[in-house]
Parts: sequence; structure tokens; C-alpha cells
Amino acid sequence: MHDHYDLIVIGSGPGGASLAQRLAPTGKRILILERGDYLPRSEKNWSSQAVFVDGIYQARETWTNATGKTFSPALHYFVGGNSKVYGGALLRLRERDFGEVLHAGGVSPAWPLDYAVFEPYYAQAERLFHVHGQRGEDPLEPWASTPYPHPPVSHEPRIAQLDADLRAIGLHPFHLPLGILLDEKPDGTPTPTSVCMRCSFFDGFPCLLNGKADAQVICVDPMLAAHDNVTLMTNAYVSRLGTDASGRRVDAVHVTRNGGEEIYSADIVVVACGALSSALLLLRSANDQHPDGLANGSGQVGRNYMRHHMSVLMAVMPQANDTVFQKTLAFSDFYFGADDWPHPLGLVQMCATSHAPQIRGEVLPEWLEWLPRMPFEQIARHSMDFWLQAEDLPHPDNRIYYKDGMVHLDQHETNPQALHHLKRKLKQVLTEAGHPHVLLERSLYFGKDILLDGTAHQAGTARFGTDPATSVLDLDCRAHEVDNLYLADASFFPSIGAVNPTLTIIANALRVADRIRERL
Repeated sequence: MHDHYDLIVIGSGPGGASLAQRLAPTGKRILILERGDYLPRSEKNWSSQAVFVDGIYQARETWTNATGKTFSPALHYFVGGNSKVYGGALLRLRERDFGEVLHAGGVSPAWPLDYAVFEPYYAQAERLFHVHGQRGEDPLEPWASTPYPHPPVSHEPRIAQLDADLRAIGLHPFHLPLGILLDEKPDGTPTPTSVCMRCSFFDGFPCLLNGKADAQVICVDPMLAAHDNVTLMTNAYVSRLGTDASGRRVDAVHVTRNGGEEIYSADIVVVACGALSSALLLLRSANDQHPDGLANGSGQVGRNYMRHHMSVLMAVMPQANDTVFQKTLAFSDFYFGADDWPHPLGLVQMCATSHAPQIRGEVLPEWLEWLPRMPFEQIARHSMDFWLQAEDLPHPDNRIYYKDGMVHLDQHETNPQALHHLKRKLKQVLTEAGHPHVLLERSLYFGKDILLDGTAHQAGTARFGTDPATSVLDLDCRAHEVDNLYLADASFFPSIGAVNPTLTIIANALRVADRIRERL
């Protein structure tokens, strides 16, 4: 089979789906290729045991790390990509993140485009993904041309008290910007129970009621319903991309589907598989014109892989915490430094509530003295959960590649001091704010067997820039060496900052879509 389209988009996650929905109204013939299927909607979506302990939705693959240890990557191959299990936190990179930033572990490089170029697309991305937030609360939030499209999700009493106590010691907590679909009150104020009482299952859980603003719910399904020029093909694994004799144009998209091999072509091809999978596709597509991988004359494809240094901490407290939807608060007071540490630390945000099966599945030795006195269910009820993330720095030896027929993901710590000090500051401020606690480290969010935080928040494997010798993509995210090939996920990031990357992926995909529309 060989069918020609105006545009082929490989991957239906936030980048690919946002780009496709932006271009759907052009009437051009668009094919979206997704290696997975629709994620099943079942009671297991809300099961901590099934989602975290058993990992029923995680990719069934085995990769190898730099030490030779094998692991299963925390990837999810479904319509909507990894956004099916993301936490919905949609923040803009800080304006300073687009410039060079000195960290304890080295330098975070400047982007070749500044924040002002992305700002209008951030505003569009916030509208598209129904972001709920409040301007002016976060002192480090960059300038914005528009208010948030929806008011913030209100804090429940226990979180509201934490908010007040943090303010009392001089911090600046803010309502976490969330992509969430809520039935708002007549005055426009959303509440956590507007969707359902299961909103405590947000980080890492697929939403059974489609109340999370993910790429499938926001982009794919509405686009298919409204535009018959768009085709979604599921269970379609793109094995490689072929080029013409010049090597300057992709002229064949090789697909494995239903046990057979199919070939498609398009005037323009967009790869949006996620930073890791996109790099692997380019490497698999080596040919005579591109012997080291498609568009890899610089040798940078797969290199400079970044993921945040992340930690989920469970603060077990004497007071019970009966919050249903805990993920409404964050603070960035230590993002670029603290009074007792001059280098950037990162972001603290609330995490979805812990549940007994998760805790039972990851018992750590330091917990043992607690367990005889406090059952798992009580630990969960007395916990307040925090997601900490610090910036990872690009390094050429942090890379994904093939060797001996296996995928290798090499990771070396680049900036471990930041997360260490961020944990210390969290413990300090909770104590100062009058919240006695014991901090326990969580692991299931990232996969028990994956070193250095797993594959969440992947970025940087095909950075953009002006010099083809040191970058893979130009400033429009078109491959320097292939005229009709674009990337539209976090591969293009030169640095990752310390905020969740999804909103930047969406914003950039909308920007790239505008460039492609000019060509179409």
C-alpha cells in the first residue's frame, strides 16, 4: 500500500495532536500515525495497584542503561501519548529560563529564541488545554498577554491552611495551573469535586471520565469529529523513514500494522513521538545519504537527553489529611536560589494523594519503624504529598541509541545538588510553617527499577539552533538536512528549566504548525 497525504504526523501526544488540530481546518489531507490504540476506559484506570504496582499501561519494552542494567521505560503508547497519564500541570517556562543560567552543576544554555517569541503561543496553548490558574500569585511567572482562560481550582481546607501557613513565613504559594475539564459554579469558580470524587487520582492515572485535558480529549477526538480530511491510524508503528536519492526529502513512511508492512508518503512529515522515541526513529532511518541516522550529520540525534531531577515526597503528619484533590498548590520561591544556597533549586508542587496500594508496593527500609504502628491506609490518610523537580543539564553523553539490537539509555547526574537542597528547603519550610512531619521518599511514579528518575519529562534529543554542526533542527524545528521533516515534541529543547514541559511542547507545536501552514 502506498498512499500520499499533504501531511503525516507521527505521534498523537501533546505535540503531534496540537499541531494536527491546528492544521485540520486547512482542508489538507492529514494522516496521524499512532503506534498504540485508545487507552481502555475501565475501573482499572483508578486502581493504584494496577496502574503503579502492576504497570498495566506501561510499554512492554526492555532497555539497557549505562551500567548494563535492563529496565522497562515509563512510556505509554496510546492515543494522546504520555498525556494520558500526566498530572495536568501546565506552566510556562520562566523568562530567565530562555537565557543562560548558572547552576551548581554547570550551565543551562540559552535558547536561540527568547520568551517573547513563544508568549503568544503559550496564551493559545492555555486556551486550547483549558488551563485554570491565577495571574499575579507566582512572583516568577513570566509576563503574559492574556489572563488564564479559567479561574484556578480552589484549595480544599487542608491545602488552604498550608497556603496560609506558607504565606505567614514569607513564601509565595500559588494556585497550580491545571489543564482540567470542570463544571464550574454559576460565578465561574471551579471546585475539585466538579468532576468527581476520584480527582485524587490525577498524577499517573488515566482519567476514566475524560476529565483531564489530555491530547486525546482536547485535540484528537474533537478534530476527528469535525474534519473528515484527517485520518487517525492506530496500532501503526513507524519502523523507519525513507528518503529520495538526494537524501533531502522524506519520501516514504514505513509502517508496521496488523502484521503487515505499509508505506505512506506526504509533502511534509512531522515526527512527534516523544523525545526518546523520536530520536530512535531517526536513528533507525539511517541510509546511504544519512549513514549515522536521518538528519544526524551533526551527530547530535539522541544526545543531550534531559529529564528533570524529580522526587515525590510523602510528608507523614500527626494531623489527618482528608483532601480529595490535593494537586492545587505550588511554590517557586527557591527556583533561582535561596537565602542559604546561591544556585537554582527548582519547583515544589503538590502531588496527587498517596494510596495504600502504592505505599505497600514500594516499602523502603527507613519506613519499617513506622509500619508496625501505622498501617498503610493510615499512612496514606496522614500524608501530604509533594512533587519536587530541579533542572537537569544537557550533556552529550546523556543519550539514547541502539547497540547490539537493543535500546541503550545512558544517563549521568548533571546537577544533583539542586534537588538535594530543594528537599532540605521543603523540610525546613514545613517545620517553620508549623507542620511537623516525617518525609518519606516515593518511587512508583518513576518506576522502581529506573535510575535517575526514569523517563518522565523527556527532552532535548534533537535540539534546535542556527548552526547545523551543533544542532539537528533549525529555528522552525525543521531538520537542517531534510527539507520536509519537522519535529514537534520536546526533542528541540536546548534546556529544560524546572517546570513541567508539556505547555511548552504544545505552544511550540502551535508555532511550528503556523510555519507548516505557510508551506502547505
